[in-house]
Parts: sequence; structure tokens; C-alpha cells
Amino acid sequence: MAPMKLPDSAPSPTQDSERLSRALQGRGVDENVLVWILGHRNAFQRKEIKETYQQLYKEPIIYRLHSKLSGVLKKAMVLWMNEAPERDAILAHEALRRKWKRVNQLQALVEIACASSPQHLMAVRRAYCSLYECSLEEDIISNVSTSLQKLLVSLVSSYRHDRGFVDLNTAKSEAAKLHEAIEKKQLDNDDVVWILATRNFFQLKATFGCYKQRYKVAIDQAINNSGNGDLSFMLRTVILCIDSPEKHFAEVIRASTVGQWNTDKDSVTRVIVTRAEIDMKKIKGEYFKMSNTNLDDVVKREVSGVYRDFLMALIGGKF
Repeated sequence: MAPMKLPDSAPSPTQDSERLSRALQGRGVDENVLVWILGHRNAFQRKEIKETYQQLYKEPIIYRLHSKLSGVLKKAMVLWMNEAPERDAILAHEALRRKWKRVNQLQALVEIACASSPQHLMAVRRAYCSLYECSLEEDIISNVSTSLQKLLVSLVSSYRHDRGFVDLNTAKSEAAKLHEAIEKKQLDNDDVVWILATRNFFQLKATFGCYKQRYKVAIDQAINNSGNGDLSFMLRTVILCIDSPEKHFAEVIRASTVGQWNTDKDSVTRVIVTRAEIDMKKIKGEYFKMSNTNLDDVVKREVSGVYRDFLMALIGGKF
């Protein structure tokens, strides 16, 4: 359940659209009005606002936001107003097309493939083709180092069966295959990629459990012990996104907020905007467990201005 607070009785889409139009007119922008409205509307309400705004003013509100805002606030609000598949397609494209990209920035691709449903992944792939006139797989091959291509292409092109059935014999057998590859430091082994990219999440969680029970070490730790390169990092991200996505996203925020002058605002924005309506309550709980600090306090400390107010609205904090 998301902690974002919604009004008990929301204004109509027409009323919201009219207030947003006034806030976006002229040279200045009433950013506080944007936060107050857009930061307190769920996905269905935002979709109604977009449709109504288009009908009233013959212009997409996303275009208006893009032209009137700037910086991290613009990025956060534009992402927020996109439908979830388009939003993730935009984030994937940005991660792939960065001129100087670090491996942690490619986590967005793993999150899309491993921390959401198979149906959502399919919708993201369709949105990507529509927005950029090429497939997500093509862009991965064109923009990612060879060492990561096989894993990432396999993850985004797979369609996992979305069911709760678990075969314990298969879990034990595949835990053994994973252990053999890890022990031999063959992290790009076909079995490793195939298992992680195709098995349903319930089956994989059982496999990870069997691995720890039999070999007395968590599989992500075993991978870390076998090497610390880009592929090792990405495989550990895959495992954490599958096994405990809320822990992964809490860690992304923790790693991104190391000080006011070093805060990775793009990563903070990505996590909060994409997870606000999914599992933000769990992420806040995991963040407190790992840092003994409330996420609300960290956002207040690390970012500022209306951007801070918008993020606080999305995580259900007071500002």
C-alpha cells in the first residue's frame, strides 16, 4: 500500500485542469499548486486530468510541464504524469543513451524486468518501440558493454509465467547449477542467465532459499565473493530485485544520498516516482531498518525547494 495521501473528496478533473492551467500561465509558474494537485492524485485521477486538460486546452499537459519547468522538478513531474509503461520506457532509454554511464545507472533495466510483473514488462517494451522506433533489445546491444548484453537482453525479452507454483526438486537442481557456475567464477554461464531470466519469481525465491540452506551462504553474497566486476554487480541486483524489491530500492536511495553535494537526484527521483504507488510503505520500512533513519528526514535533508516538497508528497511525508 502506498503512503501517498489523497484528498477525501478530490476536485473534478475539470477543476484540477483549470487550476493547473492558471498555475502554468504567464512567465512564472505556481509550482506549489502543481505539487498540491499532482502530488495528491493517483494514477487513475492523473489520467483523467491529462484527458480533460487536452480537451480543454488542446495541448498535452505533459508538454506544458516540460516547457514551463526546469531541472529535477521538471523531470520528476513529467515522469509522474506519464503512464507507468511510458515512464519506465523513458527511464530505460535515458539509462542506455547516457554518454558516460556507470553500471549502477543500468539498474533501471533490471528493475523493470525483475521488480514488476511480466505484463508490465511487455507494456514497457511496446511503449519503448512506440516512443523510440526501435526495440529495447536493440538499444541494449548498441549501448551496453558485451559483458552485460547477454544478461540484460535475456531479462527484458523474457516472459515469465506469473504463477505461484513451485517445484522444489527443480529449485534444488538449479541451486546446484548456480553454485557450480559461481564456484568456477563463470558468472556469464548460460545456465545462470537462463535460470535468472526465465523462471517465475516464486520458483526463483525457492531456488535462492535452497542455495542458502545447502551451501550456508546467500547466493548474492556468493556471487560477490566470486568477483566484483560489472556482471557480479548486475547479477546481485537481479537477485535482490526478485527476492526483496523493497530492500533493493531502499538501498538505491541510501547509496544515492551520501551528502547534499553528492546526492544522485536522478536515482532518488526514479525510485520515488516509480514506486510511490506500489510499495513505498515497505521501502520506507526497509530504509529505516538499514539506516535507523526515516526516509522523510533524509529527503528533507538531502534535497530542497519545491522538488523536495514534491518528493515528500509522493512518499506521504509532511512538508
